[in-house]
Amino acid sequence: MNTSSHRKLPIDMPTEILGGLSPRDFMKLYWQKKPLLVRGAFKDIKPPLNTTALKKLARQDDVESRLIWQENGSWQMEHGPFSRFPARKEPGWTLLVQSIDLHDDNASELLHTFDFIPSARLDDLMVSIATEGGGVGPHFDSYDVFLIQAQGTRRWRYGQQKDLTLVEGLPLKILKHFEPEQDVVLEPGDMLYLPPHAAHDGIAMSNDCMTLSVGFRSPQQATLAQGMLEAAAEQIAARNGAGCGMYSDPPLPGPTLDKHYKDPEQPATAQSALIPPGLIEATLEAIRKIKLDDETLAVRFLGCWLTEPNPIAVFDYPDDEVLDQFQQRRAAGSWRLDRRTRMLYRDKSLFINGELAPVPVTPLLQQLADNRTLNITATQAKRLPQNTLECLSQWLESGWIHYIPD
Repeated sequence: MNTSSHRKLPIDMPTEILGGLSPRDFMKLYWQKKPLLVRGAFKDIKPPLNTTALKKLARQDDVESRLIWQENGSWQMEHGPFSRFPARKEPGWTLLVQSIDLHDDNASELLHTFDFIPSARLDDLMVSIATEGGGVGPHFDSYDVFLIQAQGTRRWRYGQQKDLTLVEGLPLKILKHFEPEQDVVLEPGDMLYLPPHAAHDGIAMSNDCMTLSVGFRSPQQATLAQGMLEAAAEQIAARNGAGCGMYSDPPLPGPTLDKHYKDPEQPATAQSALIPPGLIEATLEAIRKIKLDDETLAVRFLGCWLTEPNPIAVFDYPDDEVLDQFQQRRAAGSWRLDRRTRMLYRDKSLFINGELAPVPVTPLLQQLADNRTLNITATQAKRLPQNTLECLSQWLESGWIHYIPD
């Protein structure tokens, strides 16, 4: 499969990418449950970037990369950017480059092959290139991962052991007691899915080994709770005119909390440094008015947070000719989200690149969010509301979305 030709997978149709399973069956039987090995998942696969291009990325200071090797039996790791790399014929080293989907359209297309899984969970596409014997040691991840062999061969040993104790004092998270249950060799186009906490160890069997890793976000409860508290604080500030932070939009309904503390019955005290009990009770009374288990607040927080662009994402501005054609044709034509753009929706709210869109979700905008592409006919264009046209214009000018006229 050439990754640039990806189309959204029908969730009820068997697909070779999942070994003949439909996406619905895969999610029911394997997702977060057990590993799945698929031979020939991506037939005739072509690496989205070659080794030279990947090394070039790893030289940039805005790209996250790591070099891993063993020296005298001890694991070593160095973070990029790198000015030089070990010789290609030197065995036992691995270069990892994160988020290549931000730098290449083919990589982004491959990442979104898995959009039968909610985009809110999708993280990035990492690439690993290694010489013979290279690897990162037996370990486990706290998230789901699809490992796709793009070039060369790699031996994978894996299992779902309960003992996840790590070796102390190493720069890598290496399992202290690795007990694999399966031992396979992946050829180009083969894929291995591993659920969270599955122990695995991949070793390159050739000097041209390249493995692609599609990883998924798995936020901790502490992260979600902190985010909700910060979102509630932003809403309180917005409703009371103390600044809106990320919420430049009208604040959500809720208490204004604009009353000042009063203590007309406060007696004289000899203990002036003692915090008054009335002030403590007033604080507790104020927080009781805040409803934290608010689904609307959770949607606002998650929508803005999950669509926040990667810090290294830089968008390209369109040519004036494209903007002129957009105005002349009133948006009729083909639209495509930029590979760095994140768009989600829930209920009537639409979120794009960390912002709440000033328009409600419509079938057309939902299609754009789900498929990352959209074709607007001349008839549909004539019916587009003015606020939707203004949004498309703003996103186009910001480089968040691309337009090709009919």
